[in-house]
Amino acid sequence: MFNLIYEFKLKPSQAQIAIFEEWLEQCRRVYNYALCERKDWVNSRKCQVNACSIKSEYIILGDAPAPTYSSQCESLTQAKKNIPELKLVHSQVLQQTLKRLQLAFEGMWKNGKGFPRYKKLGRMRSYVFPTLGKEPIQGNRVKLPKIGQVKFNQSRPLPDDATIKQARIVKRSSGWYVQLTLQWKVDLPQISPSGTSIGIDVGLIHFAAVSNGRLFPNPRPFNRLESKLKSLQKQVANKRLGSNNRAKAQAKVSRLHERIANTRKNYHWELAHNLCDWADMIFAEQLNLKGLAKGMLAKSCLDAGWGQFLEILQACCFKRGVYFQKVPASRTSQTCPKCLKETGKKKLSKRVHKCQFCGYVCDRDVAAARIIEIRGLQAVGHTVDKLSEGKANIPEDVKLRLPVTEESPALSAG
Repeated sequence: MFNLIYEFKLKPSQAQIAIFEEWLEQCRRVYNYALCERKDWVNSRKCQVNACSIKSEYIILGDAPAPTYSSQCESLTQAKKNIPELKLVHSQVLQQTLKRLQLAFEGMWKNGKGFPRYKKLGRMRSYVFPTLGKEPIQGNRVKLPKIGQVKFNQSRPLPDDATIKQARIVKRSSGWYVQLTLQWKVDLPQISPSGTSIGIDVGLIHFAAVSNGRLFPNPRPFNRLESKLKSLQKQVANKRLGSNNRAKAQAKVSRLHERIANTRKNYHWELAHNLCDWADMIFAEQLNLKGLAKGMLAKSCLDAGWGQFLEILQACCFKRGVYFQKVPASRTSQTCPKCLKETGKKKLSKRVHKCQFCGYVCDRDVAAARIIEIRGLQAVGHTVDKLSEGKANIPEDVKLRLPVTEESPALSAG
């Protein structure tokens, strides 16, 4: 049994859009109020009793317990008696907002994330219906509690034997969307590591280098549209705060951001399917994404979106029945794939691998991809002694879904 998320675009009426907007605002206020309660309790425990701040100090009883999800849910029930706007929102939707805050604090405690921040106007973009009624999907409409039936564009059919567990309403610059979480009772097949294999090395000059000699270009969607984004952001800064013209200018910025994200994600999916067409086993490097996001080339690394690509590649391999595994990325560019000897460090400007021991010459990224393939094969129990001569065996009926820049001369000459 596993969960699937199907996303569809909603086609709500103007009255339903007004309800969506009002519910988002009420969820934002509940989130901020609950966060303020927790923040005040934390601040009241920061200083000693005999060393209070001169300007101000949070005064909360010493035996007062820390606010929790359950206690704040009880406070929310009491607040509904005094605030009529909260009664308009489904009770479980507001409870899920408090649970969202609880998960934010758990992420701070366990995963080292930052302290949760307040949501300013427009920052709350989604809320969740944890349960739906019987037969929530009726034709091209989804039935939401306390809202009613909302039209949506069903771009693909839902599995007949799957159960709809919850729905998330998401607001984007291109419109409103619904994310349906389906629970599917199926037996997942275990993918065995067998058949043909390839290794993948990601980079900035070439987005992906494959061990068969193919080099895929880096699309750089943010870099190509950065000047246009900067111009639109200047227009937003020049508009009066709170005016309609400022809101229109901000909507243009949001649409451009969504266009950049969609362009990047579409490239990742096409490349993932292209790689799954070539092999039965795919090996990729285990990257320190947090470290790369803080380095000198942080903007370029984030523009490439390697983390999203590896997640998409893993999901695509699972869907296509291809074995996927990550291997350590250390010294992949310092090892010769022909004789498996270390050749020493290379400067980033040196783009060609030339082994001083065996004389093997090929593109630097392709050599690293071949080392990744060798490590992956060794990890699954296959014996690999040296690099096989010539180009990897690619079926003739498999076509390229994306353009490639070139092939590594050393591999294409075979």
